[in-house]
Order: sequence, then structure tokens, then C-alpha cells
Amino acid sequence: MQIAKNKVVSIHYTLKNDAGSVIDSSESGEPLVYLHGAQNIIPGLERALEGKVADDALEVSIEAVDAYGEYNKELTQTVPSNMFEGVDKIEVGMEFQAQTEQGMQVIRIADVDGDDITIDGNHPLAGERLHFDVTVDSIRDASADELEHGHIHTEGCCH
Repeated sequence: MQIAKNKVVSIHYTLKNDAGSVIDSSESGEPLVYLHGAQNIIPGLERALEGKVADDALEVSIEAVDAYGEYNKELTQTVPSNMFEGVDKIEVGMEFQAQTEQGMQVIRIADVDGDDITIDGNHPLAGERLHFDVTVDSIRDASADELEHGHIHTEGCCH
């Protein structure tokens, strides 16, 4: 069976940045399982996996535009610390959910300078070329429920 739209795909991967540092890996744990064609993974990796079969291995570099997008300076701003009411200590790297015109968005604390807090709505990997070593573990047809919900169902799933 080949990887195609509406197939449930299981992969093992190692993700590195341009410097060769490992950012993430599934090698010591469970494989990543996703619904192909449902935008569950970055577009560049999904395109690279199209047509592959179980046990195929590939190395692929994905440009930022086909990964988490280019870094957008307009998604950063400095706000007063009183916008984080109820948070005792605001630290760089903390993440919060914010309601925006585009809906719910995750923002990250990029800098703290006294009462000035710089927030960043970019994905942490925005603007980066990503390098994947991938091995296809398995492929199966998606169930009707998985297709309806747009993602795979696993043990403990709330559907």
C-alpha cells in the first residue's frame, strides 16, 4: 500500500536544524501516526512522503515556507506585564493562548524587560529549513470516523 490521501501513516523520524542539531526524534519511542492529506503534518514533509511504502527510508530538507512558514516580525509585539494578570512570574519561553482575529493562537514570551513583555506568535521553528530522516513504519486505510474528524483515533481518544 502506498502513502496517499486518507491513509493512516506511521513513521519514525529524526528532525535536525541546519547546524545538524537534533530538534526532535521518535526513534526512542512510538512512531508518529497521522492522517495523510489532512494537514496533520507540515506540507513539505507530507509531499515528500506521498507514494512511499512501508520500510521506505528518506532524507528530506524542507524549506521554511513548506514547514512552519517564514518568520513574521509582525507577529511580535511588546505589551505591558499587566496583560498577564494572575501569572506570578513571567519568564522567557512561557506559552499562552490568545484570542486573535484569526482565532485562538499560541504566543510565546520572547523577552522580559521590567514591565515590558515581548510576545511572539510565530511557531518556534518559523523561518528555519528543517532536515528529516524518515522511515515509513506502516500504512493503513483510515476509518470513517477518522476521515470525518480529520485525524487518527488512538487509545484514549475523546471521540
